Amino acid sequence: MLVLLAGIFVVHIATVIMLFVSTIANVWMVGSSWNSSYHYGQASSGLWLFCNRTCEQLSVSSGDEASLKAVQAFMILSIIFSVIGLVMFIVQLFTLEKGKRFYMTGAIMLVCWLCILVGVSIYTARFTGRLPGTTSSHHGYCFILAWICFCFSFVISILYLVLRKK
Repeated sequence: MLVLLAGIFVVHIATVIMLFVSTIANVWMVGSSWNSSYHYGQASSGLWLFCNRTCEQLSVSSGDEASLKAVQAFMILSIIFSVIGLVMFIVQLFTLEKGKRFYMTGAIMLVCWLCILVGVSIYTARFTGRLPGTTSSHHGYCFILAWICFCFSFVISILYLVLRKK
């Protein structure tokens, strides 16, 4: 039982770290930047900045601005709920009576899972393949990390709901 709790705790910490990295770093979309006669290198775009040689504020059309703000908000909310879930797990670990389940932690992690789902789904629907001034754009590691966090948070939340304190 102790090994299972330690494993869940480690995966939960890894999920929090990956959520931080995927939200902060600017590598959600990556593409090659070209001019008519010169190859500039890699360009990347995240939730906050567009980076070619230097990074600048991400500019989107007025129609996509609300979508980008929603993705930013849901990813920040997912970090907040994941950290709250981690703190709640530690609190319940020391205060919960034997035989009780970690319902609160599981519910908080399900909300975190839902926030990741909504945020990454909006990004997938609205911004996939759109990297201005580039050719052959593809998803970067931050986008992939966000989907990995989606899977981890769902598995963790189910384990918290099923797990009993012994």
